[in-house]
Amino acid sequence: MAKFAAAERAAAAAGWRYVVVTGWCRHVAVGLDTLSARRRPVVDRLGLHGELLELAAERPRRFGDLVEATSLPAVARAHAVHLL
Repeated sequence: MAKFAAAERAAAAAGWRYVVVTGWCRHVAVGLDTLSARRRPVVDRLGLHGELLELAAERPRRFGDLVEATSLPAVARAHAVHLL
């Protein structure tokens, strides 16, 4: 409790608000679970890995725009989620 109180005072001195978070919102937990489920080896027979990385290196893009710019958007979507 003393550490939380000290952190709150330090934040107030800097003009910040201080909040202690004790759990994840449901949508955050679902998103993390989805990404975690994709952690498995993937064979890239269509060469989408390199294509996605090249497109991402060109400039920042929204996720949907990135996969739509590939030669096979439907397959690239699943591969891009795996890369995340």
